[in-house]
Amino acid sequence: MERNITLIALFAALCAVLSTVPQIHLPLGVPITAQSLGVMLCGIVLGAKRGALAVLLYMAVAAMGLPILSGGRGGLAPFVGPTAGFIWGWPVAAFVTGLIMERWRASVAPVALVAAIVGCILVLYPFGIVGLWLLAPQSTALPTIAASMAVFLPGDLIKAGLAALVAQSLFRARPQSLLSRA
Repeated sequence: MERNITLIALFAALCAVLSTVPQIHLPLGVPITAQSLGVMLCGIVLGAKRGALAVLLYMAVAAMGLPILSGGRGGLAPFVGPTAGFIWGWPVAAFVTGLIMERWRASVAPVALVAAIVGCILVLYPFGIVGLWLLAPQSTALPTIAASMAVFLPGDLIKAGLAALVAQSLFRARPQSLLSRA
């Protein structure tokens, strides 16, 4: 029990550290950040429940005002701003990523890659798209917003590949450290 709490807190801290990686600003109002890499790793390493809990802890600490979201933001404003859809989708993305890791028992790297792509792209993007659409001016159509998400795809695919490499390295060094496979 204590080990789980420690790992959940550790991965919430990892998400906070990854938020300090300089962001790439886009006209959409949603920057390209390394935070989604943290969400991927939470699910891949910790599994579905612990991964989602780590992300929820990260979100709770950010909501309390600690400036641990990208760009040094904190408080409640980011939870209702242009990035809100992505933020609200993080726990779901971590859960789905972890669930795939837990259920699919093939080689670690390919499963981690697929899990990260499904959880943090196919599941997370609809949250972000709907969040942007709800905050967009009335003239902005949902398909236009969905098409504009393509700018995030290359970076997220690179992050998914990096997460798979980290998972494979962890599994080789200490198989028991990949809790999603325990």
